[in-house]
Amino acid sequence: MSAALPIVIEGLRYRVGDMPILNGIDMSVTSSGITAIIGANGAGKSVLLRLIDGLLAPTGGTIRIGPSDRPPPSTAFVFQRPGLVRASAAANVALALAPLGLGAGERAERVRAALRHVGLAERAGAPATRLSGGEQQRLALARAWARAPDLLLLDEPTANLDPASSHVIEDLVASMAVAGTKVVLVSHNLGQVMRLAEDVVVLAAGLAVEHGPVRSTLSSPRSPQARAYLTGEMPWTSFAALS
Repeated sequence: MSAALPIVIEGLRYRVGDMPILNGIDMSVTSSGITAIIGANGAGKSVLLRLIDGLLAPTGGTIRIGPSDRPPPSTAFVFQRPGLVRASAAANVALALAPLGLGAGERAERVRAALRHVGLAERAGAPATRLSGGEQQRLALARAWARAPDLLLLDEPTANLDPASSHVIEDLVASMAVAGTKVVLVSHNLGQVMRLAEDVVVLAAGLAVEHGPVRSTLSSPRSPQARAYLTGEMPWTSFAALS
């Protein structure tokens, strides 16, 4: 089991001024592999990922990642837009490794291995900002892969990519999960969720309204909010009344 498990979230709230974004999320992730988070725009998916990563501080509630009697697990975050620095592909990976305090030789080997893993070995010296969109996202995954994280958080990593590039990214994400990294993926692409995920969390109006195995949840949602989202039966703005 990944060192990032379980992920236990209790009463999680987040506000921006007077606007509530998350309204008391309760969920527990105990399975390895890939967990998907779905829901319409404004449901709080990206905010939830940032709270799990510690990029944001909750207004209320708690998040516990990994066994309480062990050191905190290592995490990596890949955003929808990679946020690369103006340097070579290799330098971008090396920069991600800087906090680990590795020796020069091990750092260089990890950079080479990461670029080779994502199919960018021949582009190591290319300026990162001149890579194609698909190559940039692969480079973002290389940065994460090189760190060997216990937990990988992905915020719509294929949203701006063509089908061929998306397929490559999906394969890379799946390979990291198989290797033992726990993956939490936000996606609007239900086909992608079906292909990759073992379980899925449905957010509605800042609440986790359903969490279960991906196939049964997508085909036979139990909650009215999840059913309405998946079938398009009603505007998302009406969901607050159902919670």
